[in-house]
Amino acid sequence: MTKTIKYLMVVFIIITVSSCKNEKQTSKSETEITNKKEKTMNILFVLTSHEDLGKTGEKTGFWIEEFASPYYFLVDKGVKVTIASPKGGQPPIDPKSELADFSTPATERYNKDDATKELIKNTVKLETVNPSDYDAVFYPGGHGPLWDLAEDKTSISLIEKFYNANKPVAFVCHAPAALKHPKTADGIPLVKGKKVTGFSNTEEEAVQLTKVVPFLVENMLQENGGTYSKGADWTPYALEDGLLITGQNPASSELVAEMLLKKLEK
Repeated sequence: MTKTIKYLMVVFIIITVSSCKNEKQTSKSETEITNKKEKTMNILFVLTSHEDLGKTGEKTGFWIEEFASPYYFLVDKGVKVTIASPKGGQPPIDPKSELADFSTPATERYNKDDATKELIKNTVKLETVNPSDYDAVFYPGGHGPLWDLAEDKTSISLIEKFYNANKPVAFVCHAPAALKHPKTADGIPLVKGKKVTGFSNTEEEAVQLTKVVPFLVENMLQENGGTYSKGADWTPYALEDGLLITGQNPASSELVAEMLLKKLEK
């Protein structure tokens, strides 16, 4: 065998080995990209279990629009949503949110969606939830959270675990009431020094419940050191500050979901 032939054989072997190696690396990169795209996001929704509107004799609960709008926005994007509540089972629905005056495309879709109604009917009991199973948590509002989620020790711990695990926590309308007691790993109020919003005092006055609710969301957030701001009453307004996302009112619910999804996709 001549030196020329030996040289050509060595070159051929080097090229072949290098080509195979590159193909494997490319294949591995493509697999990693595909797996990342195919990974299903899991978000926990937490609804109130409280139904009495103070001492008025009227009923409250969660506001349908604040559940339905972000829920459909997320599931339509392929997100898996699990629904929980402090007591589990059927959470109360604020009867006012079922009125025609508050109808939206999302609530109309919900009214015809028996499968989702069945999920609502069988919410998971909050104390059984493992935060490590989810990528983020979302709290829809309604006046109910002012009474139960604001003081519920399981909810407080859950929010802290999500936040301290570097997972987004999102709230809309009256749901920021659940931020009354949660603290960071340093032991300071979670909202302290952060840009936040929630149902405004002027909006509470407009629905004539200022003297009925146990506290005003706007005041509580400010008292805990949050930098509160708001948009015009009843218009979409939401803020993101690190892992914390808050929305002002029912009209802000889908905006909060949009911000949450973008946060998870980064």
